[in-house]
Amino acid sequence: MTILMALLSCDLFPVVEQLPTITAQTSGSLIALPYDENFLFKCDAKGNPRPTYRWTKDGMDFDSHKDSRLIIEESSGTFLLPNTKEKTKYQGKYRCYASNKLGTAISEESEFIVPMVPKFPKEKTEPVVVTEGDSVVLECNPPQGIPPWQLYWMTNGNLRHIEQNERVSMGLNGNLYFSNTLVSDSRDDYCCFASFSRIRTIVQKPRLVLRKRKPSILVPSSHSTTYIKKGEELELECIAEGLPTPGVEWIKMLENLPTRTQIKNYGKLLTISNVTDQVEGTYMCKAKNDLGEAEHHFQVVVEEPPSWQEEPVKSQLAEIGSDIHIKCSARGKPQPTITWKRNGQPLDDFPSTNYKVLDDRIIILRAEQRDTAVYQCEASNRHGTLLVNANVLVMSELATFLNQKAFCFLVIIETKGLLLIDSTRIVEPPQDMKVKRGSMAELECQVECDPTLRRELEILWMKDGMNILSNFSEGWVNSCLWCLCLKCDTDVPAPPVQLTLSELKDRSVRLQWVAASDHNSPITEFIIQYEENHWEPEKWKEIIRVAGSQFSAPLTLYGHINYQFRVIAVNAIGRSHPSMPSKRYKTPPSPDRNPENIKIEGHLPHQMDISWEPLLPVEHNGPGLEYKLSYRLLGVEDSWKEQMMKRHSFVVRDTQTFVPYEVKIQAFNSHGWAPEPRVVTGYSGEDLPLAAPEDISVEVLNSTLLRVSWSPVPQTALRGHLGGYTVHWWQTQSLLNSKRIPSERQSLTIPGNRSHTMVPGLKPFSEYSLTVNIFNRRGNGPSSSPISFTTPQGVPEQPPILRATNFQKDSITLVWAPPHETNGFLTGYLLQYQTVNETLGELKSVNINAPDTTQWVLRDLQDDNWYKFYLSACTQVGCGSAISEEGGTISEACKCAQKQL
Repeated sequence: MTILMALLSCDLFPVVEQLPTITAQTSGSLIALPYDENFLFKCDAKGNPRPTYRWTKDGMDFDSHKDSRLIIEESSGTFLLPNTKEKTKYQGKYRCYASNKLGTAISEESEFIVPMVPKFPKEKTEPVVVTEGDSVVLECNPPQGIPPWQLYWMTNGNLRHIEQNERVSMGLNGNLYFSNTLVSDSRDDYCCFASFSRIRTIVQKPRLVLRKRKPSILVPSSHSTTYIKKGEELELECIAEGLPTPGVEWIKMLENLPTRTQIKNYGKLLTISNVTDQVEGTYMCKAKNDLGEAEHHFQVVVEEPPSWQEEPVKSQLAEIGSDIHIKCSARGKPQPTITWKRNGQPLDDFPSTNYKVLDDRIIILRAEQRDTAVYQCEASNRHGTLLVNANVLVMSELATFLNQKAFCFLVIIETKGLLLIDSTRIVEPPQDMKVKRGSMAELECQVECDPTLRRELEILWMKDGMNILSNFSEGWVNSCLWCLCLKCDTDVPAPPVQLTLSELKDRSVRLQWVAASDHNSPITEFIIQYEENHWEPEKWKEIIRVAGSQFSAPLTLYGHINYQFRVIAVNAIGRSHPSMPSKRYKTPPSPDRNPENIKIEGHLPHQMDISWEPLLPVEHNGPGLEYKLSYRLLGVEDSWKEQMMKRHSFVVRDTQTFVPYEVKIQAFNSHGWAPEPRVVTGYSGEDLPLAAPEDISVEVLNSTLLRVSWSPVPQTALRGHLGGYTVHWWQTQSLLNSKRIPSERQSLTIPGNRSHTMVPGLKPFSEYSLTVNIFNRRGNGPSSSPISFTTPQGVPEQPPILRATNFQKDSITLVWAPPHETNGFLTGYLLQYQTVNETLGELKSVNINAPDTTQWVLRDLQDDNWYKFYLSACTQVGCGSAISEEGGTISEACKCAQKQL
């Protein structure tokens, strides 16, 4: 033991520094559901020195320690956000950074989403009038909300479901379709309902009336191309009108429907679960009745999120002066974009002459100690993002360090008298339980310890810090399950009493209450609910939750609402009955706020679509709510064009193509105006780009890699938001035989405002053509004029076969097959061989300058030796990789047979 302690303190056992590595994290979407108690933002990392943590929110620094509402775990970067009304302000995208003096590792980005209560807009609908036999569509226009959701049509009077069949059915968009109408369809209470299970909400559209008099025309909408992610479910819908009711048939062009195809909704819906590449293609739905038929085609394109083709090595140890390669290859459809960072910052922020970036790899030339860092590779397409941290540690005298470390460990292993004992640990701890009063509760605790300590093991049970049971084990071996059974005398709390209102203001009030009995389980929180008797009378909704130690709460209110409140107490067993309601309090009218989430989009080149999120009914603060929409050309017009309306969308027509506008929307009711609204900026509709990139130049870097560059297209010719550039190339002929090759185009999409890229995967010794085009959200612009280039000769592929035959006393005959792809003019072969006995012998070489030969006799070999042979094919550029084969001599025939067996 003395020797061991001395070794542990000696200079030969150095402290090993370690770059930070993320070990646990929150990723993806974190949705704030109303019944969750809190929300976990997790970030743990290892490293030496121990990492420190920081967070960003939407790219800006976010200091969790300065916010008293957050619960911080001091030993890590993790924090908890309680479920309170203020959680809305925490919406955004979060990322954790773990740092020590060597570098910084970053977590995947996670988004915190607080869903709004979905709602149908309040609107007045006119009766739909049709002639019997005509088709008709009743629109639902469901509100957006957190999936999963369910739509259904019912009668508003007796709440009966609308019967669906071949003639009447609901589409995927929620609309109710009548292929033809009957007299019995006429009623005045059709109603669309939307159910959102995760937020426990059902909303109802104002009822619709269907009568039969004047004719109308149904114009079905359709999409020619459907893009779907691999693994998801494909849904193609085809609803036809006609009299008699048409039947629907589904066909996949040129082949049978996939095996997982299901036809639903009376033939109108085709679904395929867990789609693969084989699902791609053209589908046709055909609707037929006695009078004729109609058909529609769907083009299905299957795409996939990024996946690693070659993930970077996560840790590299290198000496100063060496070259470091970090490769990061990803596949996906569309092809993922690779982004590099160092210590969480873009690589461009670290100007250095020794970095070389080739799209999917970084080369650090002649590495220095300052190149020690955590390098991040992000592969992204529209379906997702992959992130990997690669630790690079650059050290001096690496070999000496490793030798010292190995020596210290070797001495420790050889030291005698060292006793290793397994630690005692709880494998399965007791779990939290909620138990009704009077029932039995069983708490389990499974432990493990070293067999030599089994008689010393003591099990203690404690309640609220007090010892309630001790148990000494006897005859215990390695592990045991210890149980504690309790007779519970607990129940849900009694409802709070004595509700009073104070601090009465226009938009707030303070509610106070007195807690009743907790029935032997401490109250953990109070739930405050409200009800108003105008919009949804007798429907109680949650407004806020507070801790069990609080007995009052300030409540934020809307205008022109007649409120009453009640309180529910919660403990570990469950919720109490609601308290008796408070007195009512009616807030005065007048608008408080303007609409939010203003969207400015241009679906067509000469118009601009403006929409916004309407105010909730409780936010109207009085009768007669309207919206004033104001818009003007940015930097051109001084006066605003204004429109007063009750709906929440408007189309500005006859605009120029892709020009900027200023827009603002102000709420108004019978009592006055809301505050002055903020101004947002957007663009009118885009159109296809007019021009192609110019000054196309190519630089052939090697036989398979090309660098292409171009001049950006002017903004005036782009006519939209820049999407990026697409490079197309195709092989026109092989320079080996001047044979023309059918044009097989390949393409690479470069998002954003870049003017160069690398084109990999070319074939050596070939002639190619290449074009570049720009694209915006509307589509592709024209292609540039084709530019031709040739790739140089490369090294050949490996010969596929090498055999050693005809074993003689001092010679062996080698036979082989030529490489499938020579990648240039074959000049011959390089044959190398060496003895394989206790050690490897000297490697000898023979240049075979005969490209057409496929065998060679190797003479003057030594008897009683094993040989290994290596064969490479060569061009003028050099020799490719070698294929190897073992052989022997005639006097070693027995050994050779054993070797082959």
